[in-house]
Amino acid sequence: MKAFRFVEWQQPGRLRDVPVPEPGPGEVLVKVGGAGACHSDLHLLEAPAGAKAFELPFTLGHENAGWVETMGPGATGFMPGDPVIVYGPWGCGLCMNCRQGMENYCQTPGKPSPGGLGGTDGGMAEYLLVPATRYLIPLGDLDPREAAPLSDAGLTSYHAVKRSLHLLGPGSTAVVIGAGGLGQMAIQVLNALASATTVVAVDTSADKLEIATSMGADEALISGDDAVARIKDITKGHGAELVLDLVGVNATLAMAAQVSRVLGHLTIVGLGNAALPVNFHSPAQECSVAAPFWGTIPELLDVINLAQAGKVKMLVEHFTLDDAAHAYQLLHDGKIKGRAVITPNG
Repeated sequence: MKAFRFVEWQQPGRLRDVPVPEPGPGEVLVKVGGAGACHSDLHLLEAPAGAKAFELPFTLGHENAGWVETMGPGATGFMPGDPVIVYGPWGCGLCMNCRQGMENYCQTPGKPSPGGLGGTDGGMAEYLLVPATRYLIPLGDLDPREAAPLSDAGLTSYHAVKRSLHLLGPGSTAVVIGAGGLGQMAIQVLNALASATTVVAVDTSADKLEIATSMGADEALISGDDAVARIKDITKGHGAELVLDLVGVNATLAMAAQVSRVLGHLTIVGLGNAALPVNFHSPAQECSVAAPFWGTIPELLDVINLAQAGKVKMLVEHFTLDDAAHAYQLLHDGKIKGRAVITPNG
């Protein structure tokens, strides 16, 4: 089968022929409908040799959905042809966190090891081997080619918003910095879970801000000093209850601190690898700063329920496996307006 592989550090991925995996005991082979291309993949591809504790090559793709192809011995609960989405962080399944569905915070060293992100083969191939049925969520009538990004962009945004819901009552404000795929999903999640909250989108791209408005943002601001002033005006000088930084570079973190609120939440989701300057005056007093990772299995069930109810929908652009390298170049250049999704089986 064809697979888009990470074969050499600091080099683009390459299309290769690899064997179709055979599911062992408890495993499931999934025919891939869609595999999302994520900025975290770019961070991998651009990393120097030795920066990550895994070996090359492996198949990229950690946002995956498709159809059950075959079940290994002892695997139950699904039938061939069932449409499914794949939960990404694969933990040990035995530690306290895993037993509560939080495999994104597996306590076993070396875990979680998500396919396509942690050295294990991912879904940018015709077939994906999933280690256990607990990682499969039924999609119902959702199309796997459209739904694939829900497993990361959807779940990550949902988890980041949900932890702050107790702050988001009537009259509250949530600022979403970065209106790409994650930001667009965060806006929809905020509208679905905290409809009385004023949602402010901030980005450097007018085109992305236009999309953010169409997805429910109440205000759309070009990043800069004027945006900070406007947010201060909206919040009567107090700052926002929730600030989501989905970029994570120096400029966005500085803005996030400026518009933070006393007793608010500043949540860093973006992988820009910058540092947030912290002192007595900034961020605001007792503003909690967190950097959550992905989300839980029960939360992915929630995301799928929201999608089935029409409350959230990812804007996707489809690419064939042969065009996967081009999709990543467009992503690198900031030319993907939502999420690029590779469709290995058409």
